[in-house]
Amino acid sequence: MPRESAAAKSARLREIITVLRSTYPDAHCELNYSNPLELLVATILSAQCTDKRVNIVTEKLFKKYRTAAGYALSAPTELQNDIHSTGFFRNKAKNIQACCQAIVEQHGGEVPRTMEALIQLGGVGRKTANVVLGNAFDINEGIVVDTHVARLSQRLGLTTRKAPEKIEEDLQNLVPHESWTMISHWLIWHGRRRCSARKPDCEHCEVRKLCPFP
Repeated sequence: MPRESAAAKSARLREIITVLRSTYPDAHCELNYSNPLELLVATILSAQCTDKRVNIVTEKLFKKYRTAAGYALSAPTELQNDIHSTGFFRNKAKNIQACCQAIVEQHGGEVPRTMEALIQLGGVGRKTANVVLGNAFDINEGIVVDTHVARLSQRLGLTTRKAPEKIEEDLQNLVPHESWTMISHWLIWHGRRRCSARKPDCEHCEVRKLCPFP
């Protein structure tokens, strides 16, 4: 595909969005949660771990710890044991406790709903904050860039950059603001169900005609 102008790339992406929205009308965050705190904890646990494994762990975890104070006051070794199978459990437990301690002390036990406040919490970066804001609060503050979003954004010719924050910046310049949360879900679902890293199913791909990938 020849070099595109920004306008042409944006127009092509809108077509891609139309197709993906139609293909995955039920696309959503695949982490199980029932409130912002649960989503925040699940997202921290999801680092270098599958959503499926996180959901198995949180099924019991969320019954045991129902408030930010519950996490903050728990014995570190006990929390580590509860989340052990998600990997990197010591660091994740430390981050969850630091995060929840700040929520209790600075936000009255409620998960804050601004980017500025969220990224001040222990273990919470921009990606996690975007997940929480977009899915728990319906606030399109940014675009979640995980491995699927990064890979498909590059494969679809939407960015050539590698760093997540730079990919997010490129996507924000192309994606309509109202679709900032959903574009991640559509790309993640497509990456998991059709456009895998090792063996993409290009023959049956719904956006094949819009993709520059050979």
